[in-house]
Amino acid sequence: MDKATSSWRYFDFWLLGAVAVLSIFGIAMIRSAIAGNIELAEHDTRQLYFVVLGFIVLLVTAAIDYHLWSALSKPLYIGMMALLAILSIVGAAIFGSARWFETSIINIQPSELAKIVMILGLADFFTRHLDQIHQMKWIFRSFIYTLGIAVWIFLQPNLSTTLVILVIWFGLLWASGLEIKHLLMLFGAGLIAPVVSYPFLQLYQKQRILNFLFPDPNARHGEIYNIQQALISIGSGGWFGKGYDHGSQVQLRFLKVRHSDFIFAAMAEEFGFIGTLVVMLLLLFVVYRCLRAARLARDTFGALICYGVAILIAFQAMVNIGVNLKVIPATGLPLPFISYGGSAMLSLLLGIGLVESVIIRHKTLEF
Repeated sequence: MDKATSSWRYFDFWLLGAVAVLSIFGIAMIRSAIAGNIELAEHDTRQLYFVVLGFIVLLVTAAIDYHLWSALSKPLYIGMMALLAILSIVGAAIFGSARWFETSIINIQPSELAKIVMILGLADFFTRHLDQIHQMKWIFRSFIYTLGIAVWIFLQPNLSTTLVILVIWFGLLWASGLEIKHLLMLFGAGLIAPVVSYPFLQLYQKQRILNFLFPDPNARHGEIYNIQQALISIGSGGWFGKGYDHGSQVQLRFLKVRHSDFIFAAMAEEFGFIGTLVVMLLLLFVVYRCLRAARLARDTFGALICYGVAILIAFQAMVNIGVNLKVIPATGLPLPFISYGGSAMLSLLLGIGLVESVIIRHKTLEF
């Protein structure tokens, strides 16, 4: 048995299985959420195509030595920055704003892939400057490096994905050995940042924050309505739910954006607390396997890739669920592996492929 073949015995089938279960369940939930809606017809089929393509990407990525991405991180970073800049400038000039490249077959959202490009770029940056990360100037340089992509996403405008990019930066910075004094400084800056950035937000983004802080109980439209319907859906599900394809809020279309932003609420109505708990535990298990891969990685670059993917999945899951539970203001972040979105699915499965590439190349096997 040659070395390349034998390394596949370290492949994390537990991680693959958990992701597969979540992805298949996501297709089923999308099917239920769009039932009878002509405008959303075929969305479940499209998601299936993206899942199949995504798992092919996962296996191909796992087969590629992850060290190759270290050499390609700079070209990928520059290419992604240029792509986002073109999308923002052209989109602003023609449509007023743009997040997608529209084709006759599919719409591509580069900002989703940008999350993975940032994980690779920052993992390479921090690995190269690991001995200097305790210096404030290198922390600042890593922040400027992150802004090179984040600022173009912010201008789309896409605040939620911008926050994801910044969280990935902070998480990888912390994993690289951030000192306590610098951690406290950045924490203080993080508390001030929302106040400073508020004047630069779009009107609808400001409105979401105001609606969260000062909700109008009599509102019957917009974000407040969506949140109210989400809470009704979650509450009506009880312990075990109303059954698949039998959620009244979902099937009667009171719950809006139920196949993407509020799919957690749709899931809670049909499968109840127990069903949502199982899904959350599966997501937590995926995050755990990514963290395990980081611990077993043979080098810092591999470990930071795994940490980055774990942070991406965990943060998006917490934000999406938090929005559905009215814990935080409304955002457009999907529930990983469950919500509808081809670009999001492909980027997540690409990330899992990178984690698998790291784990099958670690030195020792752990059961």
